[in-house]
Amino acid sequence: MKITSYGINAMNAYKKQVRNVKSDTVKASFADKIEISKAAQEMQGVSTYGTERADRVQQLKEDIASGEYKVNARQVAEDMLKYYRF
Repeated sequence: MKITSYGINAMNAYKKQVRNVKSDTVKASFADKIEISKAAQEMQGVSTYGTERADRVQQLKEDIASGEYKVNARQVAEDMLKYYRF
């Protein structure tokens, strides 16, 4: 005659199997993976443009402060026409 225990262990006979399945999925989810989209890669190129622009703005500030900055009225007029025509 075989006597098995009756209690919590007998009630949760599949508990170990469920935990093993969860631990396998948790291990798989811990793998780090980074994917950079094409748009993000293009934005990285824009960041160098930002530094160039900051340098240009600093140069313009220095020219204005020293009084050497001169406005090209013809170029301004042409750019305004382009903007309002299109």
